[in-house]
Amino acid sequence: MSAIRLLVLGAVRQHGRAHGYQVRNDLEYWGAHEWSNAKPGSIYHALKQMAKQGLLRAHEIAPSTAGGPPRTEYEITEAGTEEYFRLVREALTSYDQRMDVKSAAIGFIVDLPRTEAVALLKERIRRIEEWRSAVTEDYVPEEGPGQYGHIGEIMNLWLHTADAEAEWTRGLIERIEAGAYTFAGEGAQFIGVLGDGERNPYATGEPHPGDNR
Repeated sequence: MSAIRLLVLGAVRQHGRAHGYQVRNDLEYWGAHEWSNAKPGSIYHALKQMAKQGLLRAHEIAPSTAGGPPRTEYEITEAGTEEYFRLVREALTSYDQRMDVKSAAIGFIVDLPRTEAVALLKERIRRIEEWRSAVTEDYVPEEGPGQYGHIGEIMNLWLHTADAEAEWTRGLIERIEAGAYTFAGEGAQFIGVLGDGERNPYATGEPHPGDNR
């Protein structure tokens, strides 16, 4: 799964309707340009591609009174909303997703009902434990990585990573079950996007041809 697809759909959905530069600005506000492949070119390409695929609806609007070319604004379609939630659910349950995909899914987890979020995270743990059991049929952690020479360090890394993932996920489940955060249907949620004209303190400031489209 590509994180950019999920990030762009999520940003457009939060705005309701947004032009490309707004989406880029939000992703930079979230720091996604540092921990994912969310660079300007990939953002604008994703917007155009998903509009072609029917996941986004493109609207050309008049240029501003200050001049310049018309901008294109995007809004998420019903198919795009279905794809968005599919990607969130898949990323939350598939523990072996890339870190950028997992990070994006956690950023959107509150768009789900609280009970569903917990169920998905418990499924994530179940899959981690299932994978761990399969690995330890041949590799015995107690005997140390040296049992397979330095190659054993690979399996040692895998197990440590999986165990850390499971521990972190259990902690998140506990916090959510204890009432942390505001999930879908529970009231006003944390606002994670910038308002019109609001300055982005984390913007890279690097110009791109797509910024004015």
